[in-house]
Amino acid sequence: MSGLLPLFGPVGPEMLIILLVLVLLFGANKIPKLARSTGEAMGEFKKGREEIEKELNEAADPDADMVEDVSELDDEELETEKESTN
Repeated sequence: MSGLLPLFGPVGPEMLIILLVLVLLFGANKIPKLARSTGEAMGEFKKGREEIEKELNEAADPDADMVEDVSELDDEELETEKESTN
């Protein structure tokens, strides 16, 4: 049955050993702070990655940026913009 378990990552006893080592290294009080800072760092990384992807998409297709800008306008702004161009 162990062949049906996930092939990657710690499972069962391995996870307990890892948690025990973390408690010994950092102490029980610091683990939540460590997890929180890791989560914040991952969030910042994700935000930066999304910004870079957006910039790359805009550089690859500059016309798509104009379509996105128009879709963000509400009806009143769109009518005002049409009147100003006429």
